[in-house]
Amino acid sequence: MRLLEKGLHGGLGIGNLGAVVAGHGVGKTSFLVGVAIDELLRGGTVLHVALDQTVSHVRDFYDTVFEALATQTHLDDPAVTHAEIDNRRRIRAYVSADFSATKLADAVKIESEAGARPSLIVLDGLDATTIDGVDLAGIRALARELAAEVWFTLQSASEKVDGLPGGWARLADDISVVLALEPDGEVVTLRALKDHENEDLQDLNVGLDPRSLLLIRS
Repeated sequence: MRLLEKGLHGGLGIGNLGAVVAGHGVGKTSFLVGVAIDELLRGGTVLHVALDQTVSHVRDFYDTVFEALATQTHLDDPAVTHAEIDNRRRIRAYVSADFSATKLADAVKIESEAGARPSLIVLDGLDATTIDGVDLAGIRALARELAAEVWFTLQSASEKVDGLPGGWARLADDISVVLALEPDGEVVTLRALKDHENEDLQDLNVGLDPRSLLLIRS
């Protein structure tokens, strides 16, 4: 995450939306779970919204990525740390056709009233056929109100990512950062397609483990 923030001239930034684009099975969910765990380890609170997935399925992703992280970094007392970050993470599951900015705002209100106001929102599985410009603008307004970052996943038709897929191109103005995940031999590479208003996109030079999406080359 520090390499990503450096390559993106400081990172996503509060109040902004970031998209991660990749082909099927490349690791979009694992990558965003890694982003979420990083936020949790820094003391933040995460709301993970899973579309067309179960809560237990998402929780398994968190456990897998955390276990790999704890092993790789020789984390002190991983069981205690795991319990602490679990207490600051909320997972909500929706059918994508029923999801909207209003549903997200309702979820945030409930979590905030319970003392879990999110500093990061993860939206896994957004579909341009069910999310329109009004919804995306509403999500961005919510991020600004919360002073939170929002990351979401988009599926590309192929493993080589050329840009925002399908109907998402028309919504590009509301998205501050776009990242591409692409398999490259035994690693998954991370590439910036959009970095706020910066035209000089820097090479992130990041290679990720294809199972855990943790850093293995920089």
